[in-house]
This record gives sequence, C-alpha cells and structure tokens, in this order.
Amino acid sequence: MKQERSSSQRSRAGIRGSLALCGSFALVLACFGASATAQVPAQDARNVDLDDTKTHMPSPEFRTLEEWEKRKAYLREQILISTGLSPMPARTPLNAQVFGLVREKDYTIEKVLIETMPGFYLAGNLYRPLGGSSKHPGILNPQGHWQYGRLEPQPLYSGPSLGISLARQGYVVFAYDMVGYTDTVQITHHFNSPERSLWSFGGLGLQLWDSIRSLDFLSSLPDVDASRLGVTGASGGGTQTFFLTAVDDRIQFASPVNMVSAIMQGGDCENAPGVRIGTNSVEIAAMFAPKPMLLVSGTQDWTRNVPHEEYPAIKKIYALYGKADKVDVVQIDSPHNYNQASREAVYGFFAKVNPGVSSAAELQEHNIQVELLKDVMVLSNRTLPSDATDVDGVLHEWQEMGRSSQAKLSSDQHRQLLARTLEVSVPDNVVSEHDGQKIVLSRLSAKDRVSGVWLPGKGKVAIVLDPKGGSTLAQNPLVIKLRHENRPVLLLDVFQNGPSVAPRNESAHEFLAFNVSDDGARVQDIVTAMTYLGAGKTKSSNKNGGEAMEIFASGDTGLWATFAAAVVPWHVDLHLDNTTQLSSDADYLAHFNVPGVERAGGLPMAVQLAAETSDLR
Repeated sequence: MKQERSSSQRSRAGIRGSLALCGSFALVLACFGASATAQVPAQDARNVDLDDTKTHMPSPEFRTLEEWEKRKAYLREQILISTGLSPMPARTPLNAQVFGLVREKDYTIEKVLIETMPGFYLAGNLYRPLGGSSKHPGILNPQGHWQYGRLEPQPLYSGPSLGISLARQGYVVFAYDMVGYTDTVQITHHFNSPERSLWSFGGLGLQLWDSIRSLDFLSSLPDVDASRLGVTGASGGGTQTFFLTAVDDRIQFASPVNMVSAIMQGGDCENAPGVRIGTNSVEIAAMFAPKPMLLVSGTQDWTRNVPHEEYPAIKKIYALYGKADKVDVVQIDSPHNYNQASREAVYGFFAKVNPGVSSAAELQEHNIQVELLKDVMVLSNRTLPSDATDVDGVLHEWQEMGRSSQAKLSSDQHRQLLARTLEVSVPDNVVSEHDGQKIVLSRLSAKDRVSGVWLPGKGKVAIVLDPKGGSTLAQNPLVIKLRHENRPVLLLDVFQNGPSVAPRNESAHEFLAFNVSDDGARVQDIVTAMTYLGAGKTKSSNKNGGEAMEIFASGDTGLWATFAAAVVPWHVDLHLDNTTQLSSDADYLAHFNVPGVERAGGLPMAVQLAAETSDLR
C-alpha cells in the first residue's frame, strides 16, 4: 500500500527527489532556477526525509535530451556500482549443458545449466520453435517470486505457458531461475548480510549478473538472431527485466510486467544498498528509451496507477527522442499476475515490433501441455557438477572478479569508483549561516546541515575533527596552538558526530538502498567543508594547484578524513593520530560501515589515493 505523508512531507520529498534525480548541480539550477538562492534548512534532510520501498516517489522532468542522457549515464553507473558490477567483471566460460530434449508437435523444451561464474550454476529451460527460419529472435524470461519459480503452472502465473506460446510464435526463449528457486539451489534466496554488502554481494547483483550471462548464452545459440533480443518477466522477474535493459544495450524490445511503480520499489532481491538513492523503478525503466517497451500493469497491486502516472512519465522520456509511440501500456483487471490476458498483450506487442515472425493465430494461447516436473527440472535424477560451491565460495569468486576488474583502472577511475560508492561528490555550491563563531554549511542540492565552530585567521586553513565532535575542542592543546599561530580553524561536527547527533530512524526494510550511510555522509561533510573553505579554487604551491589545507583527526575521524582526501582532486595535508585500523569485515562494520566499500578497494585504496595527492603524517 502507498505510504501516506503530510502535504509538507510530500512537498519536501518531491523537491529532494527531483534534486537528486537531476544528478548534478548544473542540472539542479536548470530544474529549479530560483531554488539556488535557498538558505541553510532548519533540519538536515538526511535525518528527516528518508525513503523506503513504499515511499511515493515523484518522477522527474527533463527539458532536453542532453539532460536526460547525462542522467541516464549517471544512473547506469549507480546501478552497476551498487550491484557490484562496476567495472564489469570478465566473462568466464559458461560451460553450457543443454540436454533432456522434449519434442512436441511445434516446439521443443530442453534443460539448461550454465556456469555464470566459476563454481556457480544457473538452471533454466530453453523453448524452441520447430521449423521456420534458421535464425529466430531470442527472449529471456527471468522468473518472479512464485512458489515453483519458472515452472509455476497456475492461472495467475504460468511460466510454461509463456515459454511454449512464444516458441510457437517463432522465438527462442530461455527461462531461468531466481537464486534459491527450483534448480538453482546452491545458496538460499535470502543470503544478503551486512558483511556481504561491504563487497556489494547480494541478491540483486548476483541475479543481474545471471541475467547478463543468460543473455550471453542466448545470443550465442546458432538458431538465435543476436540482433533481435528481448526480455519479459513479472514481479521480481519484472524488476530483473528493467534492470537488465538499463545496463545491457543488447536488449532490443522488452515488457516488464506488474513491477514498474512509483509507490512500491520491490523487496529483498530487488534492491541493493545505494541502488535507488534519488531514483526509482520508473526512472530506471525509462532508461530503455527509445527502444520498444510495453508496460503491463494490474488493477489490484502496486501498478494500479501506471496508466495515468508512471506511463505518462516514461512516455515523456521517449518523447525527448521523438519516439513516444515506442512505449505502450496495458492494464489487466487482476491481482498481481502474469496471467493469460497479460501474456497475450505481450505477445501482440512483440509481434508488432518483430513483423513477420508470428502468425496471428498463435497470439492467443491454446492447447498448452504442461510437462511433468521430472521432464523439465534440471536436477531431476541429476546432481550439480562436483565443483559447485556454497555461498562462501561464491562470495570468494565475487571478490576475485571484483579485484580483477579493477586491476587496470587508473587512479582517477579508482577515485571516481570510491566516491560513487560512498555517495560523495564535490558540491558546486555551499551556503552558510553564521551565529557568532558558530557556522552551519549546506549543499543546496541536498538540503543537509554541517555544523561547527569557525575561528578566523590567516594562512593555511586547519579543519579539526574529533570522535566526540570537533566543536567541543576549543580548549584542546592543538587548537590553542593553532590559534596562537593565528591560523584559521574550523572545528567540524560532521553527520551524527558529537553535537550533531540527531534521531535518524534506520529501521526501514532496505534502508540503505534508498538513503546514504552515516559514514558516507561524514566523508561528504568533510568534502563539503573543504569546498566551502576554497579547496581546489585558489592556486598555490601544493601538488595539485588547489588551496592547501590541513586536517587533524584521530580514531574513527581519521578514517573519515582519509576517505575524504582520497576522493577529492586537490591536495590535503592529513595529520592522523591513532587512526582506527580496518583489517576485517567486522572492523568495517564497527567503524566504517559503507556498503560496497571493500568492493571499491577499502581503506588500502583510500590510503593509496590520498597519498598520491596529499601528505599523510
């Protein structure tokens, strides 16, 4: 059900969501014009404007195709980083096994097992037409959350009916499992954990990788035309459909069924930390523009508003390409489904975009014969290969794939990857509010608050951090020494640090999929403060030509300062005292809990990047 908010809350969420969706401050100005004169907000939006799976998220407006293309590129990288697929891992051999042929009058069904990564096997069925052209369009069918997965034969969802009917129409179809369903049971469906999130290893990422590798398999078949590849799935399979179309350009036509929604953003394996910060399913689905897409919705689930809310928003994106006619919508009066009426709507749409493939007579389902489970289940009287591993083994391979894919990155690419993982950026504009020595900073695009004490002076700026809050250090010997030297000093209280600690309800399911982490926000606040104080704006004699400044930090704040120095392009002198060391997943969870941080290189990479442009003491 839709989460209700007060009108003021909805207004704030709408503005904040649209600002985030703009992707850069230049676009924020274009989106909001006069909003750029706004001052420091009364509350930190990171504590009060918190999204979750049932937040009603407004769709953004884009005035030009250039704006949208920039946003699309930004979102693609956000998806890939959040799911652990940036840089894209190398494709290892699939070692495909295709066996157990079932031959019917006008189609065949085969069992399939592919090795999507060393030691991990994905199962499915291949539906093929008999006769006709030697090359057929190929269609992927990721399953949804039905009890029997890809083999569910019920009225509300029938995987066999979909595969058989599409094969009769002239398509080669690969229907494959979700992790933990049917034959893909090396690991359970629910395997997400805080420790694994540090490596961006979770259900959405593994299943998106399975979808990419399934497309590799399908396109490699000798009877498939690799220039005509499509995808359709419902529920969780619908989520896989629009995530795959967002990151893999090989898909040419698609139909996500009963999942594109502004009022519900999916469950466990449909989210990953960071993947929906500032965005939602509607915008992600729109990334497929201008290729043909049919949105199928139902009257009795979270897609009930699609014809008058989500579809018009997506159609506006298509219109930027002059291709508004390439997206269509149908709504079925039914509960959550991929029933016969929904499937037949998809058949008609696919026939329209693939002229000459299907006969009109085959666009309505008829004479569906559901095979016995033993004849279509991959592991019926069969075991997985001997090298099939458990969840820890799969995690190990995931980690190795990540390390290998990053080995050739330049320092700038590593810096960008780490910054995007932390959700940190150099702001284009920072506003301030002063009350005597007290100062509050804010990024206009984020409506946040960064407080501290500003002690003016001359010479190199010093930022002082402390685990108990920088603003408490006015009588600290270090600060007294800096003041004696008449140095300008900022005693900084970063997010949820010292006096800046405030209530923040992080109990919502999939909280970090929609909201920044505490430690990532702390790094951002240091970068915001450095930007405000002129870092990178004024030439000087330091290594990178930016305004030199020093940061003094200890304990956990040394971690925040190191990561801040690692992601900015200018010089920082770091003075670190007893910085917390991170040598295990448990250390990260206790002291620097940012999902994906170890996948992006962790503290060793931050130290290396900071050392390239800064002095660490």
